[in-house]
Amino acid sequence: MGLTRPFPWEASYPEGVRWDAPVLRATLPELLATAAEKFGDGPAIEFRERQISFNELARRAGLAAAGFHRLGLVRGDTVAFYLHNTPYHPIAFFGAFQAGLRVVLLSPLDAPRVLAHKLQDSRARTLLTSNIPGMLQVAERLLAEGHADRLIVGEDAAWGTPSPGLPVPAAAIAWTDFEGGPAPPDHGLTPDDVACLQYTGGTTGLPRAAMLTHGNLTAAISMLDNWGASTSAPFSIGIGDRVLGVLPLFHIYALTGVLLRSISAGAEIMLRPRFDVATTLADIEQKRATVFPGVPTMWIALAGLPDLETRDFSSLKFAGSGGAPLPAEIAVRIEAATGCRLGGGWGMTETSPIGALIPTDVTYKPGLIGLPVPGLVMRIVSLDDPAVALGPNERGEIAIRGPNVTPGYYGRPEENAKAFADGWFLTGDVGHMDERGFFFLVDRKKDMIISGGFNVYPAMIEDAVYEHPDVAECAVIGIADPYRGQAAKVFVSLKPGAVSLSYEALKVFLTDRVGRHEMPVALEIRESLPKTPVGKLSRKELSDEETAKAG
Repeated sequence: MGLTRPFPWEASYPEGVRWDAPVLRATLPELLATAAEKFGDGPAIEFRERQISFNELARRAGLAAAGFHRLGLVRGDTVAFYLHNTPYHPIAFFGAFQAGLRVVLLSPLDAPRVLAHKLQDSRARTLLTSNIPGMLQVAERLLAEGHADRLIVGEDAAWGTPSPGLPVPAAAIAWTDFEGGPAPPDHGLTPDDVACLQYTGGTTGLPRAAMLTHGNLTAAISMLDNWGASTSAPFSIGIGDRVLGVLPLFHIYALTGVLLRSISAGAEIMLRPRFDVATTLADIEQKRATVFPGVPTMWIALAGLPDLETRDFSSLKFAGSGGAPLPAEIAVRIEAATGCRLGGGWGMTETSPIGALIPTDVTYKPGLIGLPVPGLVMRIVSLDDPAVALGPNERGEIAIRGPNVTPGYYGRPEENAKAFADGWFLTGDVGHMDERGFFFLVDRKKDMIISGGFNVYPAMIEDAVYEHPDVAECAVIGIADPYRGQAAKVFVSLKPGAVSLSYEALKVFLTDRVGRHEMPVALEIRESLPKTPVGKLSRKELSDEETAKAG
């Protein structure tokens, strides 16, 4: 079924929301410059009791841009960030773009060899990190192994660290020696220039980089603002709002939904290195946070508080949950305690990550992901032929088109050819649309596992397990996990002569091979694993067995 305006979902929009509202596209340096001009000395970031104004953020970003320029980096070069939540992130982030660079955001959860792959694949030869224990050693190793040419280290103590960091290595460049110098020339960036190479899973098991342009990211902010024009939902943010920044900025959810949207709107980001229940409660009850974007694991932790109903959540005007499905019973308990209906929806790294949102007055149904945001078109296409659009309540693949959608994967022409059909991005998610334009997600074409809001790809874990000398066959599936939503379970058959393999022994073996978010929670040894008629290992059969066992 071809879609023409008015689209089915327009009649279901909250009052005040228009699908054809203008979508603004700009560059990220323009976004920061406009924010500094509009909000000046107002607070942009609060970190460890220190406030950074919009003017200071813009000034420090300029110093970082000069530092990148002085190192000899030129327009189109790529710099990799290996950072936790720290002010160095937004400062260097905007600074890199002022220098005409692209940015790769590396996850501290990744195993070293995955980090090495991303550095090599993105051609990033400059690595930025901080001197906190753990991350610095990994960054040093990447430098020593030749995966980067230079390492820039920000000293965590500059922001009032609660514990000493490690000394900056002699082979690295200290941040204090890095920032400053002659300003880079005007590189003439346009909204169509690539800003981020944001990694997501690949069909081969290795991560691939979605190219997100300046226009993709700024359009996503504009589209969220257009949804926030609703008169029936507290989705808009602005001056005076305090946004809890506990989501990791290396993740696209936080990058767009917390950093860029808050900067654009003039809201203050209460930036935190990580999520902690006690700190989060203090930020809400004492520091009066008004907006809390989270993931299900955070809400599950809060819902488990025995005194939840007596806590003071009165400052919150909006709370959201994304990254993975939220158990209905958790949503009910949080709403009762906070008075906030947890906003939900759907998106992908490739959509910056805006897609569909659920209006706050809509009753949740299993699989519901909501209505396409203004400026975006979604449809259901045949699983056999993506050129064939399907009608209401017909199940197929979700396809999407809009100004926030990636132009493709970096250096992957064959995958790009498969990812797009007639200008529509094929999401790999299976679902349907009802008569009112609400979309539902029912399955995944790929076997991706969403664990605590992070994408986990079975093929990557399987590749690591196969390195064990006693493993003959291996298959990984996602199983239900009460805390993370999903987690990985490993099934293996052993080689002849192998005595045994315990779950604890497997965990030790995988420590340096997979990330913490990828670490399996269960192991099952079998004499043989189920296979398809053509001899491939059947994850589906294993998943069906686990579902049956779970009742």
